[in-house]
Amino acid sequence: MTLNALHKQLLLATLAILLTAPLAQADNFTLTSKDLGGQLSDQQVFSGFGCTGKNISPQLLWKNAPNDTKSFAITIYDPDAPTGSGWWHWVVFNIPATVTQLTADAGNPAKELAPKGSIQSVTDYGKPGFGGACPPVGDKPHRYVFTVYALKVEKLELDSTSPPAMIGYYLNQNALAKASLISYYGR
Repeated sequence: MTLNALHKQLLLATLAILLTAPLAQADNFTLTSKDLGGQLSDQQVFSGFGCTGKNISPQLLWKNAPNDTKSFAITIYDPDAPTGSGWWHWVVFNIPATVTQLTADAGNPAKELAPKGSIQSVTDYGKPGFGGACPPVGDKPHRYVFTVYALKVEKLELDSTSPPAMIGYYLNQNALAKASLISYYGR
C-alpha cells in the first residue's frame, strides 16, 4: 500500500469516527426514573380538581447527553387531555448542563429543590411548578410523556409566566436531542 493510499484510509476512518460519534452518543441519550413505572402512582396524581393525589414530581435522571449540550429542560405533557391541545403538567427550563437529575418533589417551587437558575413556568393548571395527573373520571387512561431536552443554548430568554406552548416552540428550535418516558393513569 502506498503512503498516499494509507493517508486516504486514515482520513476516511477519522472522518467516519468524527461524523458518527456525536450521533451515537445522542442515540444513547436516556431518561430514567426510580419513581415511575408503566402506571403513575398516587405520588404523581394532582391534589385538586376532584383528584386526591400527593402531587409530587418524580425523581428523573438522564445520561449520555450530546457533548455540546449547554442546558436542559423537562416537560410533562398529556396528549390525551380532552382539550383539543393536550395538557402541560410541568415545564422547567434553564437547567444547567452540569445537572443530570432532579430529585422527587423538585416541581414544588416552595421547596426550592429545583436546580439553581432553572425556571419553572406556568402549566395548564395556571401556576408554575409540577401539576400531577387528573384525567376525567371514566376517560381512557391518559399518556403522560416525560421528556428531557438537551439544548444548544445556555438559557431560553423566557420566564415563569411564559405559556407552555411558547416554551415548547423554543425547546424544539434549540434541541440537540431529547429522551422520553411514558406512564399511564386513568380513574
